Amino acid sequence: MTFTIWQALLVGLWAAFCFAGQIWGIYTNRALFIAFGVGLILGDLKTAVIFGATAELAFMGFGVGPGGSTPPNPLGPGIVGTIMAISMDKLSPGAALTLSYPFAIIVPFVITFIFTINSSSMETAKKAIMDGKYRKYKWLSNTTLYGFMLFAFIFGFAATESTSALRAFIKIIPQWLMNGLTVAGGLLPAVGFALILSTMVKKEYIPAIILGYVCVAYLQMPVIGLAFVGAVLAFNNYFNGKKSSNDSNNQGGNDGGIEDGI
Repeated sequence: MTFTIWQALLVGLWAAFCFAGQIWGIYTNRALFIAFGVGLILGDLKTAVIFGATAELAFMGFGVGPGGSTPPNPLGPGIVGTIMAISMDKLSPGAALTLSYPFAIIVPFVITFIFTINSSSMETAKKAIMDGKYRKYKWLSNTTLYGFMLFAFIFGFAATESTSALRAFIKIIPQWLMNGLTVAGGLLPAVGFALILSTMVKKEYIPAIILGYVCVAYLQMPVIGLAFVGAVLAFNNYFNGKKSSNDSNNQGGNDGGIEDGI
């Protein structure tokens, strides 16, 4: 499968829009959202969404950066992994995620580089606004955004145009290694969830985690059913917590009344 120059341009523009979400503060730079747009442009929405959902499960956890570290960025797999999954019929979503994951590690280095070269623009922008040069100030205050969008456009365009090179690279990988990459890709969502649990888990949540495991592993419950179970637990905790809070307030009010002698 080959893609036209217009499709490459559209993928580049879509990548620029999605990546700009990191500056705008919106959730466009997510693996599922990026893959959805790429699938629409390249004409295989089903494969793109399946891959995007697989990658999103992993990046739910990889988005948590321990300490001051920069976590892997979903732009790489969202673009390159989706193109791989669409253009190569026998490539599983797990293998595509594993093969495209190095790009998720490269992108943060580019982000750091863009921030570094624009580190002095704040002082220049401040001088421009003091001199009354508002157009120059507006341009300087958005240089980081422009850098992000330019990089993402080039990245998306180059990835789409180099599909034949990606296919040639995949073909030289032996089948036994491809099987291993598929297994590794299937484990990445589990690693992502483990990272989430390592930062969010509390002892009062352990029963819910065990219940979820039993539902999936032993009862073979689908994801939608598991979501309903989670919703029931969430509502139960919410209403019980609200009731406990009201009881505490009422008890506190009664104690205060007795002390005041009323």
